Amino acid sequence: MQIDPHPSRAYRWLTALTAMAAAVTLVCAIPAAAQSSALALRDSLPIGSNNLCEAQIRSPRAGDGLFDRQYAIICQDTAASVGSLHVLRAANETDILASAAEAGGTCTPAANGAAPEGLVGARQFLCTSASGLERLVILGQSRGNIYVASGLSAYSDALRLGLGSLASNRLIEGTVEIPLTQAGDASAFARAQAEAISAGAALAEAYRRSNAGDFAQAAEFFAAAAGALEGGGSVEARLNSALQHSNLGNFFEAAVTFVETQQLVGEDPVLTRLSRNFEAIDALNRDNPDEAILLLDTPLPPGAMGLEGLNRMAIAQPLAARLQAEQGNAISGASGQLTILERAQLIDAQADYVRASALRMLGRDDEARSTLDRSQSGLLSVRDGRVASILWLRAQILGEKAEIAENAGDLGQAEGLFSEAISLVEANYPASPALVSARAQLAGFYARSGREGDALQLFRELAQDGDSKPTSALRGLLAPYFALLAGQDTAAPDAANEMFLASQLLQRPGLAQTQAVLARELSGGSDEASQLFRQSLNLARRIEQLRAGLAQASLDAAAGNPRPPEEIVAREEELAGLQARQLIVQQGLGQYPRYRVVSDNRMQLAELQQSLGADEAYFKIVMLDDAAYAIFARQSGAQAYRIAASPEDIGSMVDVLRDSIALDQAGQTITYPFEIGVARELYTALFGPIDGDLRNIAHLVFEPDGDLLRLPINLLVMDDASVTRYAQRADDPLGDAFDYRGTQWLGRSMRVTTSVSPTSFREVRRARGSNARMAYLGLGSNQPLGANAVPASGGVRSGGGSVDERCYWSAATWNNPIRPDELRTAATILNAAGGQSRVMTGREFSDTQLIGMADLNQYRILHFATHGLVTSPSPQCPPRPALLTSFGDGDSDGLLSFAEIFDLNIDADLVILSACNTASVGGLIATREAGVAGGGDFALDGLVRAFVGAGGRTVVASHWPVPDDYDATDRLVSGFFTTEPGVSATEALRRAQIGLMDDAETSHPFYWAAFAVVGDGTIPVRR
Repeated sequence: MQIDPHPSRAYRWLTALTAMAAAVTLVCAIPAAAQSSALALRDSLPIGSNNLCEAQIRSPRAGDGLFDRQYAIICQDTAASVGSLHVLRAANETDILASAAEAGGTCTPAANGAAPEGLVGARQFLCTSASGLERLVILGQSRGNIYVASGLSAYSDALRLGLGSLASNRLIEGTVEIPLTQAGDASAFARAQAEAISAGAALAEAYRRSNAGDFAQAAEFFAAAAGALEGGGSVEARLNSALQHSNLGNFFEAAVTFVETQQLVGEDPVLTRLSRNFEAIDALNRDNPDEAILLLDTPLPPGAMGLEGLNRMAIAQPLAARLQAEQGNAISGASGQLTILERAQLIDAQADYVRASALRMLGRDDEARSTLDRSQSGLLSVRDGRVASILWLRAQILGEKAEIAENAGDLGQAEGLFSEAISLVEANYPASPALVSARAQLAGFYARSGREGDALQLFRELAQDGDSKPTSALRGLLAPYFALLAGQDTAAPDAANEMFLASQLLQRPGLAQTQAVLARELSGGSDEASQLFRQSLNLARRIEQLRAGLAQASLDAAAGNPRPPEEIVAREEELAGLQARQLIVQQGLGQYPRYRVVSDNRMQLAELQQSLGADEAYFKIVMLDDAAYAIFARQSGAQAYRIAASPEDIGSMVDVLRDSIALDQAGQTITYPFEIGVARELYTALFGPIDGDLRNIAHLVFEPDGDLLRLPINLLVMDDASVTRYAQRADDPLGDAFDYRGTQWLGRSMRVTTSVSPTSFREVRRARGSNARMAYLGLGSNQPLGANAVPASGGVRSGGGSVDERCYWSAATWNNPIRPDELRTAATILNAAGGQSRVMTGREFSDTQLIGMADLNQYRILHFATHGLVTSPSPQCPPRPALLTSFGDGDSDGLLSFAEIFDLNIDADLVILSACNTASVGGLIATREAGVAGGGDFALDGLVRAFVGAGGRTVVASHWPVPDDYDATDRLVSGFFTTEPGVSATEALRRAQIGLMDDAETSHPFYWAAFAVVGDGTIPVRR
């Protein structure tokens, strides 16, 4: 199997690039195994083997002994510590129990539960506080120390395993079962951990996680440190936070943070160098090596000085002391500190490494090699290269040299360098994303050098060890693996299953997580446990919103725009209250086993096949750096193959098709003759190898990726004859270039459902149906403002807290309401069939009215016919998806925002969004403001995700502005609802679309193809 010898290497910048920590840890001649097992020397340690809980060391308290230690236990889905671990030289059992019980509580001996490993004479107590919280206390002895665990009894697994690890001085394996919603992600988990420790400890932990490749978690630790530190330490943390966003591919957010922080950098010799390097790395992340070199060539400001000047400065103690003080906590540490000169030397060595990487990307290997040598010398000149925080950079240099050796044909040297890099990372960051990256680079080298067996073996180990925490870097790292699998017998179940498993390690839209959470909520019906589950979700979101607000207030204060102190105090008090309430809810939720056990997020291909009907198929697209792959699965078999078009080619075809359907020009939607030939070309590229099988199915579940998330595939063309017929008609002087009758569209032949992940599809399909009493609620046709100004409430800007006038929506936005015809048509049809329906339009259709509706969850179908504001008024403003409504009472802003939709309580089988581009992205800013974890920059992560979060199983959303011409949308909706009871949503939509396909005036895809059914398309429109 021939592997591309020059794969895209942009992913390297998504592995392990950040600044060197200022605290000094010297690497001595201690075996790696000994280093990793010395838990007493670690500030954080995982609890159990399923990554749900972690212990974070806390700062000593007054009265603690010299050798006493205490740790906070942080678990997923909780914003505050659920318990604590203590290592004490001396302790009084009465005092420990009194503290656990709190005022008015009691403690009684507990017999249940095995004693933690490594403890002698362990005793256990259950302590009930006056607030109703039940705490478990475990006490025991080992090696002259007293070990104590105290925390919520619902987290007993974490208490026992954590205490056992400390007592045994090694990590104890075991599964931690805790109350879990799965609504949080690695970032939210890291935020809770960062806030449980001191700012200095958070900064050190941020560096450790960044160097280990945990960029999402590192970003949260840097953000926590930035808000708590002052002076240079805060600026350094902010710069690092910007770099983490760049490493994660959040380039807009990275750019904003770099700009905000630039004015705070000044001429500090360390911060100016960090800023220069980080912006150069950001350029490389954006695949722009020329820009990176230009940034590195830009002279530092005079006050930053070169290394010679800093060396002379070190002799002048008063100046050195002043700079040291300005750096503050950024350069202090329990194990010593680097001098200003040493830090500058290391950062300049990092700059050489960045330059060398840019040179290699430009094909200038000789220059890159010599620059790498200079970088390596610079690192080794500081304390003989024994500073632990630079070991990751030394490993990166080895990787770069290995690739240069490979390009030169010296495969032996290349393999040795790749292996040396792995050893260095494994010794210092075991079981880390950085190690996964290093091993994947070696596997890729094996694949490119013809050692397919070695490559497959290593890739399989990496895929098997995957912990269901996808990262953007994996799209580049796994590319050779997919190429090898595609070269095998892809009709064989093993090859297809292997590719299917590996594909689930790649990042998917945040909608997938939200669908899984909704299915989990619905799994138990509507009993008390489900109510607690919903409370837990709402509390978690509000806590994240408050955290985001406090973080923004810290940024505003650093920029010279502090918020009123009383506002900050009020938010902090609300946050503390919600965190306490969250613990009570989690304790209650822990009593229900179905909300404690969580299976692996990945599923086997056979499991997916079992969830499909006899006439169904699942078609999954995987877009990697240079190639695209497909997995086609039915009950009876599966096939995987490489698509006959690159991701770039597919993106170009999608752009051409989109532009021929609906193009916005000066605020007007313009439609051109549809590029039917491109639609046929894309169909052939995607489905060519399985065309015969595809024609034998009735329902296609399509999981798009990359640019295909922006296109409904029902408009692809299944035969050449359709293209020929159209060309003959278009060439006829009397023909109509907009007449596409007779075309064999894919959507004519079969029903189509859009999925975003196999697991979420299966879970949504399993979820119970709506319990709503009424059939339908139609909403739309807002009240125009006319010549009036925007109401004084003034919340009509895209920028949220921003005062930038460019982020305001103009009053004209409200003056072109969508006609309510389709709503009235649907309500009339359903009422005639015996259903109970309601239509809200005009002044009744306001944001405040909807938010205040107590019976919104009593409608099985919600149908919105209004404008979707999914972009922003100006490119300088972040998008904040919203549905346009009338202005209501109080603080109404005439918009139903992403966050407000998430807050709605609905119980709907179907949500129909008949508005412009409702299948578009959400944006990181909007998701953060809503307190929602993960995703944001994928299509379908906007309004679709918000309505799923509110309780909608399946959403019908649009990929472009819905048409008013020829009553197309009204006819589509009418056909959708006139089907007999029991007909699925996808079949109802297909039948309605065929009616428009067969009409010359509406046969152009603009009129019939906009809508996609997202979720489970087998849900019936009418029961």
